[in-house]
Amino acid sequence: MARRRRGRDVDGVVLLDKPLGCSSNAALQRVRRAFDARKAGHTGSLDPLATGLLPVCLGEATKASGYLLHANKRYRVTAEVGSETATGDREGGITRESQAATPEAAEFDAILARFLGPQQQIPPMYSALKKDGKRLYEHARAGREIERDSRAIEVYAIECVARSAERFTLDVSVSAGTYIRTLVEDIARAWGGCAHVGALRRLGVGRLGSEHAMVTLDDIEAQAGDVRSLDHFLQPVSTVLEDWPRLTLDGAQATAIGQGRRVLGPGHVPAGESLVCLVGENGDLYGFGVVTDAGEIAPKRLFARPQR
Repeated sequence: MARRRRGRDVDGVVLLDKPLGCSSNAALQRVRRAFDARKAGHTGSLDPLATGLLPVCLGEATKASGYLLHANKRYRVTAEVGSETATGDREGGITRESQAATPEAAEFDAILARFLGPQQQIPPMYSALKKDGKRLYEHARAGREIERDSRAIEVYAIECVARSAERFTLDVSVSAGTYIRTLVEDIARAWGGCAHVGALRRLGVGRLGSEHAMVTLDDIEAQAGDVRSLDHFLQPVSTVLEDWPRLTLDGAQATAIGQGRRVLGPGHVPAGESLVCLVGENGDLYGFGVVTDAGEIAPKRLFARPQR
């Protein structure tokens, strides 16, 4: 029996522009196959009807991918006014209608301003959150409406890009866990109307998307098999961690950390720092750790190969 080929060790982050109609997992697998990567993971899914930034982590970058799940997100959303749907987007059947059109600019901007800042949001039924051992969307597909607890979210910025009686387009910056479909519904309800998401594009995840261009699946698959051409689409692992504080280790400290031991940390780093990057004197990134209350550096996740 032929032995299955496991792929190559390739490390880095692909800032994928996920296409319309493709699930996040399908997009991830296509990137992995094109790069012939042994290991791959993404940093939070996008609905098939959404497009835009899906960071795909390859190799050692997967060790940091989970932390981007909690990063802030930026979106451009176009809402269709006049109806709500079961799914909150154009895929679902209409559940409620209203003749109330989008308000004029001054009133509309005043409504948007009310949604800035910390607030509570009730997740939609068509979501992947679990209740009674099942995903909420599984309950919804079975025709069950489940009571959901509200969750704390924050809207950091919200700007109207375009507005007409029938639709409006917003640029929003939100905390992790914010449902844009619910935000659109709540905004329309604030003037007594209805709306659902017609188009959604993710523009940023944390700082990703601000300084580096996205790449399409077509561009990647057009060069599949040409390793050198593909690898120029990769951002270094440090791209995922660029907002984190960094600690430079001397040679002895780096050896100890590599063996899983704690070392005495520099006094200028506050104890209890949630996560810090561990960097060698030559700039190599060894992984990340925490600073304990005793002022020691404790390794948390180390890379199998030094990264940049």
